[in-house]
Amino acid sequence: MPLTAVHAQTTDPRANGRRGPRPCGPLSAAEADVLRIVTDARTPVFVTVREGGRRRYSYWRPLDSATGRGGCYAALPTAECDRLYAAGRIALGEPLTDPTRTMYRVTAVRTPAAPAPAPA
Repeated sequence: MPLTAVHAQTTDPRANGRRGPRPCGPLSAAEADVLRIVTDARTPVFVTVREGGRRRYSYWRPLDSATGRGGCYAALPTAECDRLYAAGRIALGEPLTDPTRTMYRVTAVRTPAAPAPAPA
């Protein structure tokens, strides 16, 4: 699956005639965990796309002084991240390319609030 940059929607898709992201059902526990990590502003998440299309979603896990764990890169489950991307729940930033890979910043897509009903 080729990945392309997706920008957050700024208008209601019904207003301009274009379809938005496909509707999502309930999230699995793994998808909810991934979305929790992506939405944390203190945790930058990236996807690295290697030649041949192999993808790896990862983030830096800071060192936890209480447990002594962390201080390393941690991979996220690719299947769950790909499902969130296909559902329009996460988006990719501008590409950063070098000869062997392309990296994208992963961000959560904020869904616009439903419009308030018109007063009767």
